[in-house]
Amino acid sequence: MTLVEHLTELRTRLIRSAIAVAAGALVAWLVYQPILNALLEPLRASAPKGSSIRQTLVTLDPLEPFAIRLKLATYGGLMLAMPVILWQVWRFVEPGLYSNEKRYAVGFTACATLLFAMGAAIAFWTMPKALDWLRTIGGPNFTQLYGPAKYIKLIVYMMLAFGVGFEFPILVVFLQLAGIVSTARLRSARRYVYVAIAVVVAVITPSGDPISMLALTIPMWIFYEAAVVFGRLRERRRRKAEAAAAAAAAA
Repeated sequence: MTLVEHLTELRTRLIRSAIAVAAGALVAWLVYQPILNALLEPLRASAPKGSSIRQTLVTLDPLEPFAIRLKLATYGGLMLAMPVILWQVWRFVEPGLYSNEKRYAVGFTACATLLFAMGAAIAFWTMPKALDWLRTIGGPNFTQLYGPAKYIKLIVYMMLAFGVGFEFPILVVFLQLAGIVSTARLRSARRYVYVAIAVVVAVITPSGDPISMLALTIPMWIFYEAAVVFGRLRERRRRKAEAAAAAAAAA
């Protein structure tokens, strides 16, 4: 493909992704109240009994509820469109792959979508613990009333950060399939990668609390090891296939 063809292909994939996000945003706009109620559950679960935090969020701007609905629709559209976005990413890089690697298209999209959903779910699960830690770390001299903008931003960014972080094994496996890194290289760089993962998690975790950082760091370490095992099995299978082909040729 020429440069112009690549740019045309990129434009097509971006337009289709944008249409999917817009459609998802429309759905999220229509079911806004159930989404908001679900996002408030971690806050209510972490609040002391009888606290006003358990009841509602505080807003001082008459335009803020409308802005929150727009933001939630956008965030919801992005999450609902994630399978389509991942599929478009695969279709964009597909022309650069070998024919035997293109068969991973459906598996890539399914695994990436599942991992993103798992990451978002774990972020949602850790939020009450993170909020409880953030509430108590400053001491008892604070009365906490949460505004909707900052709270929604925190929980949505947490879910996005975890979802993107859980895509890490897909990236490592893709680099192996593309021949950019070898399994031996991944094994030798293990210690440095572990440190790099911890640093990246500390940067991308919006809440900054140790519970959330551990909840993202440990799975990424496990995913890295799983990607190394995948590479070893793939190389072993390739060696067996090459040996069988050589034996057949010699016969």
